Amino acid sequence: MTAVRLRGLVKSFGSLRAVDDLDLEVSPGTCMGLLGPNGAGKSTTMRMITGQVLADEGSISVLGHAVPAQSKQARAVMGVVPQQDNLDAELTVRQNLEVFATLYGLRGAERRSAVDRALGIARLADRGTTRADDLSGGMKRRLLIARGLVHSPRVVLLDEPTVGLDPQVRAELWSLVDDLRSQGVTLLMSTHYIEEAQRLADEVAMMSRGRVVARGAPRQLMDAHVGRRAFEYFGPPARLHEVTEVAREAGSPTRRTGPSVSLLRGEQVPDSLRSRLGEPSAVRETTLEDVFVLLTGGSVE
Repeated sequence: MTAVRLRGLVKSFGSLRAVDDLDLEVSPGTCMGLLGPNGAGKSTTMRMITGQVLADEGSISVLGHAVPAQSKQARAVMGVVPQQDNLDAELTVRQNLEVFATLYGLRGAERRSAVDRALGIARLADRGTTRADDLSGGMKRRLLIARGLVHSPRVVLLDEPTVGLDPQVRAELWSLVDDLRSQGVTLLMSTHYIEEAQRLADEVAMMSRGRVVARGAPRQLMDAHVGRRAFEYFGPPARLHEVTEVAREAGSPTRRTGPSVSLLRGEQVPDSLRSRLGEPSAVRETTLEDVFVLLTGGSVE
C-alpha cells in the first residue's frame, strides 16, 4: 500500500493557484522531500493532507484512508510537526505530550509509556518538568517532533522542520529524522534547504508554482540534469556573458550564481570548449539547487 497518495490536487486562493494539478506518491518506510522556495505550494500541500485546508480538486489518501472523508482515521495513523511553534508555553514538556496523548485516546500506563517513549526519541527525557517556554529553539523543535510521535504514527509530516535554526541544532534534528526513517516510519518533509533534502530524502519532489517539476533520488536528479561537477567562472559582467554565450553555442548548460557562471556537466565538457573558455576559477560538486535553477530559472532559497 502506498503510504501517501495525491492525485490531481488543486488549491487556489483567489486568483493565486497555490497547488496546481499535483500528483505524488510516497512509499512506506521512505522519506520524501518536498523541495522548493517559499510560495511553491509545499505548506499548502501539507495542510491539505492533514485536512486543515480542503482541496478544490483531486484526491488524497493516507494509508488507504481518504482525506477529508476519513480524516479521523487518517489522523490516527499520522503525526504532524508544524512549521510554527504552537506548543502550550505554560505547560511542562511532559504535560504538552500528555495532552496530545490523551487526545489520541491513550490512558493510564499506556499514556505514560507513550510519553516516555516520545521523550526518549526526541532526547528530552531529562527535560520533562521544564516549561515549554523555557526551552531553547532547538529543544522546542524537538518537543514538536516528540508531540507528533507520541501516538506512534506510521506516517509523519514535517513542515520545514529546521527553519530558523542554527547549523549545529539543524544537524541534531537531521540525526533525529534519520533515526525515524531507519525505524521504518514514512516521512513527508517540506524544506527549502538543499543540504537537508540531499542528506535525508530517499526521493525529492521539486516544486515550483504549485507543480512538481522533477522527482527522483537526489543523486539521480543531479546525474540526469547537471552531472557531477561544475566549472565556475568569475569575472565582470562582460566576461560572464561571454562564458554563457560560448557554452550555449556548444550546447553545454550553465547557471548564473551571483558573481559567477557555473558550467554544468563539467565532466562532459569537451576539450575544445575548455580551451575557448580558459581554465575555470573553481571546480565544485553539483547540487540539487543547480537542478532546480536549471529547470525553473528560480532559486530554492
